[in-house]
Formats: sequence, structure tokens, C-alpha cells
Amino acid sequence: MRRTKEPVTLSFPPFTKAVSWLIGINTAFYLLYLASTFFWNSFFPYTIHYLGLNPIFVVQRGWLWQLATYGLVHYEFWHWFSNMLTLWMFGSAVEGAWGTRRFLELFWIGVVGAAITTVALAYGHILGDPRIPTVGASGGIFALLIAFGIMFAENEIFLFPFPVLIKAKYFVGILIVINLAFAMAGGGNVAYVAHLGGLLFGWLYVRRGPKPALVNVGMSERYYGLRNAFYRWKRRRAAKKFEVYMRDHDRTDVHFDEHGNYIPPEDKGGKGNGGGKSGWVN
Repeated sequence: MRRTKEPVTLSFPPFTKAVSWLIGINTAFYLLYLASTFFWNSFFPYTIHYLGLNPIFVVQRGWLWQLATYGLVHYEFWHWFSNMLTLWMFGSAVEGAWGTRRFLELFWIGVVGAAITTVALAYGHILGDPRIPTVGASGGIFALLIAFGIMFAENEIFLFPFPVLIKAKYFVGILIVINLAFAMAGGGNVAYVAHLGGLLFGWLYVRRGPKPALVNVGMSERYYGLRNAFYRWKRRRAAKKFEVYMRDHDRTDVHFDEHGNYIPPEDKGGKGNGGGKSGWVN
């Protein structure tokens, strides 16, 4: 029997929730930049100054928000287009497999990780001048690429416009080699070393394994901890006020424990529950 190879079919990924929002926000900033070139020339310098990643401002002025906001700003068409296309083509698969929360964690860990790498290397005089700003979502994009390469390692990717199919793990490996080569060569005005920072932090996040989202678990535990501490404080405060009130009315037999629970006096008449003590149920 003769086997026939199945024809290759092309399909486009869906626009998932977080991917759509990220593309929309990045596109809005880019359109504002284009509009500013005609109506308000000071918009882009203002945006770069406050939202771009300026290592000297992060370190000397404490503008820590720039570690994240620079990932939403683009000013060159091909930079914006290639990042948004990659975000759609690969980010949708990652979000579909992991869910929106873990996808966003991965993306922003890549963005912030690349920013930290950029700041550290700029002040180490390895990556240019700390006064030179950086913009673009490439750190988050490369975090998504390393996650895609690990999660869908055996999936084949069609390298448009070249008629070549390549496995995802090899595709990501080629990107890493290319970035390393450009980083060692200087890289022109592209922060290739920052891309590698996004790859590294993305890889570290993926190595966590299929665990619950960091933000979801951490914020929930902190919220309930703070809420319970607040309720305990209110109960102790109310107990102290009540003790003072009873003392003012010549009642000194009313007492509360350190948690604000009422301690009833011993029943000397022999009635009750056999001498046991009970407190408030929390």
C-alpha cells in the first residue's frame, strides 16, 4: 500500500482576550504617535520621557513604572507590526493553553525582566548609555516565544514567506542564536540583550511548571490575611470599650481574652453547662 502525505493546511489563531487587549493598547499608542506627527509634535517626546524606559530616571528618580510602561510604546511601523504579529501568532496559543492570568503574568514578567536587564547592563557600561531610552514590547514577546517553544516543542511552524516547515523548538533556538550574534556585534539601535533578558525571565517562569497564577494566589492570601487582621482588631477594640463601659457602671466581672472573646464568669449556682467556658464563635 502506498501512503500519501496529507496536504499542509494553513489556519490563523484566534484573537484571545488578553492578546486583543494588548494589541489594542499598543496600537492606540502607535496611532497617537502617528497623529502627533501632524497635530502635536511634542506628544512623542513627552511619552518617551515619562513612559519609555530611561535607566537614569529609574535609578536616580525612582520612576519604577517605566519598567512596565515602556512595553506599550512603539514609534516605528515595522517594530510595532512585527511585535503585534508575533504576539497574535504565538501569544494566542499560550493564552489558550494557560489561561488569561498566567499568560499576562508571563508577558509582563518578560517585559519587566528585559527592563531590569537593560537598566543593569546600561549602568554596567555593557549596553550603551543609561540616558538612552528604550521602548517596545519585545521583552514580553520573547518570553512568550520561549514558552511556546517549550510547550509546543514538536509543533511545526510555516516560515512565511519561505516554504519551510520547522519545529517550534528549533525556531526559538534560531531566534536565540540570532539575538546572541547581534548582541555581541553591537545590535545598532535595537536592544538585543534586553530580548535575551525577556527570554531568560520567561524561561524561569515556565520552569515553575503548571502551578496557579502568582498574582491570583498571592493577592488572595494577602487580601484575606489583611481582612481577618482588621476584623480581629475591631473585635479587640470593641471588647476594650465594653470593659470600660461596664467598669463605669460598677461591673468589674466582665472580661475578654486577647482575641476579644468574652470570658463568662464561673457559674456559682451550679447551673449552665457543667462549668465549661465558651466564647464568641468567629
